[in-house]
Amino acid sequence: MPRRTILMFAGACIAVAAALAVTTMVVVNGRPDPSSSVVTSTGQPDVGGPFRLVSQNGQAVDQTLLDGKWSLVFFGFTYCPDYCPTTLGVLEATRQALGARADNLQIVFITVDPARDTPQALKDYLSSDGFPEGVIGLTGTPEQVRAAADAYRAVYQKVGEGEAYTMNHSLTVYLMGPDGKFRSALAHDLGPERSARLIAQAMDRG
Repeated sequence: MPRRTILMFAGACIAVAAALAVTTMVVVNGRPDPSSSVVTSTGQPDVGGPFRLVSQNGQAVDQTLLDGKWSLVFFGFTYCPDYCPTTLGVLEATRQALGARADNLQIVFITVDPARDTPQALKDYLSSDGFPEGVIGLTGTPEQVRAAADAYRAVYQKVGEGEAYTMNHSLTVYLMGPDGKFRSALAHDLGPERSARLIAQAMDRG
């Protein structure tokens, strides 16, 4: 094969590879991966913010619910087959690992499925055996839930139709300080001991 033809062919291959790389980055960055296990800690106020929802007791609440306590906030739904119940169990183990420091820590579960997760449905679900005591369940109108998720940069999407539909959603647990501001993100697979250490370090920093 002539040298010029070889060079042209090599150049074309490089161009194709570059195009594929760009396409991959657009797809990955443009469609957040709910299974990401990255742990981040920015301290920036761009995670969290105002919301208006309803608790499992039927009470209207807003972001002041977070004031005065450390909070672990995560998004899920009562029909979730694995991640949500597993996360609740891990958070209970995390709370136990924190010892007395857990007295100032609350767990907040915000549904991404307001069509099914009424206050009563949340109350029944969160009172199940094996789940942590005192978890605060929040729901609302679809618009209210969407606004809360957007404030936390959480993503979710309905999958399927009819009664058997499910929800894809972010797996991150958000650690919020007693001032209601974001401190750190806990990956879903971090584990109780590592999560407890991260929370304790955040508490030490204030």
